[in-house]
Amino acid sequence: MTKGSPNNGNTRWSARVFVGLHLMLALYSLSSVCSKLAAGHAFMSWGFVFFYGAMVAILGIYAIGWQQVIKRMPLTTAYANKAVTLVWGLVWGLLLFHEQLTLAKVVGCAIVLAGVVLFSLADGDEGEEGRS
Repeated sequence: MTKGSPNNGNTRWSARVFVGLHLMLALYSLSSVCSKLAAGHAFMSWGFVFFYGAMVAILGIYAIGWQQVIKRMPLTTAYANKAVTLVWGLVWGLLLFHEQLTLAKVVGCAIVLAGVVLFSLADGDEGEEGRS
């Protein structure tokens, strides 16, 4: 089996799979944007139905993409990276809803990113020890 292929005991995966994971997580975070936009419209109005439908479509695409990602990388690593959606939420809040950027939000996102990086590094180290 090649590096990054499923079920080979290798915790290293290709950068393409990792980028795909993060693109799927960015897409997933957009479902929350659609949800917030739907909430701004009267129930069952055209705006509500459009944004709610967009949210359901995004979640459907995400579900298919998520299945493809977890075929190619460990579930623990993929799921730990899901925390990055908090950072995307901050980005969308700033860009689309003109929310305030505070020091506490920046520190919180930095802590989340540090946790994801530390987990990913630890996950890689366990794989190295298992092959020795």
